[in-house]
Amino acid sequence: MVELDKCEVNCIHEEAVQAVRKALFGEDVAASLAELFKALGDPTRVKILFSLMTRELCVCDLTAVIGISESAVSHQLKILRTLRLVKFRREGKVLYYSLADNHVEKLFAQGLEHVTE
Repeated sequence: MVELDKCEVNCIHEEAVQAVRKALFGEDVAASLAELFKALGDPTRVKILFSLMTRELCVCDLTAVIGISESAVSHQLKILRTLRLVKFRREGKVLYYSLADNHVEKLFAQGLEHVTE
């Protein structure tokens, strides 16, 4: 029986392997990228990012949009801040959150387009 996800013969394409090895990033970058995608693996964080892609919101607004407790939203925002996916600004006693930069918006938009096509 032939496995569809495996070569039928064992052959190494040395030129291709060397080109990819040369381009491959280090373990630190691999770990950071894995953490980024791990953060996107949580439905609550995905909803928060989408909400912030739409517009800047405070924690109370995010609580009302997503329907979970303020402490749960704050916990998720801390994770997203640590990964530099969101940033905040203070206006008096209110913290307003937004996406950290346009890279986050592009990444999220591309992922959303992929899963909805």
